[in-house]
Amino acid sequence: MNELIFPFALILSLGWAACGGSIPPPTQRLADAESAERSAGELGAANEPAAKLSLQLAQEQISQAKVAMADGDNAKADRLLIRAKADAELAIVQARETGAKADEAAAVEDSAAQRETNVGQGAVK
Repeated sequence: MNELIFPFALILSLGWAACGGSIPPPTQRLADAESAERSAGELGAANEPAAKLSLQLAQEQISQAKVAMADGDNAKADRLLIRAKADAELAIVQARETGAKADEAAAVEDSAAQRETNVGQGAVK
């Protein structure tokens, strides 16, 4: 009896490893990466040089991941989509940074204009 249990347990464990070893298609990661890529595009990342490069990298990696998924290489697709989302999020940050710098310059300009108005009205420097 014991002679039959060991081979059966070995075959059963190898069967579980083979079934559990496959990675399902990373559809949620694909949706997340595409969403981040769309957000970057909507924020104007394509108009900023640094953000444009990050956005292009994200788009290329999403395309490569779709090819990998079609080929059944879900592990490679998963890695590519993680990188694509990170690059798209970087593009978002870079696009926002440019906007923030423009807002800062406008605020400094407004402050200087208000200071001149105050001085013109008799305020102490």
